[in-house]
Amino acid sequence: MGHRKDDRHYMASVKLGPKGQIVIPKEARAFFGIRPGDTLLILGSEDSGLVVSKPEVLDRVAQEILGNLEE
Repeated sequence: MGHRKDDRHYMASVKLGPKGQIVIPKEARAFFGIRPGDTLLILGSEDSGLVVSKPEVLDRVAQEILGNLEE
């Protein structure tokens, strides 16, 4: 089901269930440290598709961008 390129990347395909739900594979949950009850962000655009991320990842990216704008 999953395919890891190296220690930094993970890729898998999942099927959408009848209620519009997906199951994040166990290996991916372990790889990314995702646990039951965690909050995930879903971002997307019509052209690019969807991205699922932990909120703190995008917070770090936003802080880096804002920090670079101040310099």
